[in-house]
Amino acid sequence: MTKLDDASWHLGSDDFPEGAPEENSATHMGMFVAWAVDNDLWGQVPGVDWAVSVAQVRSRKITGRTFVLEECDGKLFSEMFNERGAAFAESYYDRYLMGYQCTLTKGLASDYLVADTWENYERMAGVLTARYENPKPLTKPWWKFW
Repeated sequence: MTKLDDASWHLGSDDFPEGAPEENSATHMGMFVAWAVDNDLWGQVPGVDWAVSVAQVRSRKITGRTFVLEECDGKLFSEMFNERGAAFAESYYDRYLMGYQCTLTKGLASDYLVADTWENYERMAGVLTARYENPKPLTKPWWKFW
């Protein structure tokens, strides 16, 4: 399995703000998952029944963050998506955080202080949809500046 993200990675990071709620470690993951659910890119894992929770995300009864924390143990694997979703997640998720920061963290002291709201989700969903519909392949890894 390809692990894309894990809330525990963020909780243990030096830049996670002291006193911030632990669930904030999964806000960014939740928005990506909610977008995948809304765009029929979320998958099925044998032996796991997400139907009720997926329906709750679609109807805005729970946020993607709640779904990630309660149904996915705060972890995100590419195998959780369907084939199209996994292909997109594997090719884009590493760059997703840059879009998240540019879209939602302006004026905040930390990325982990973004409010888990549907308004913020809608802003991020526009970014994700644009990237999904118009993928820009990288000629070199994003971290290489030379």
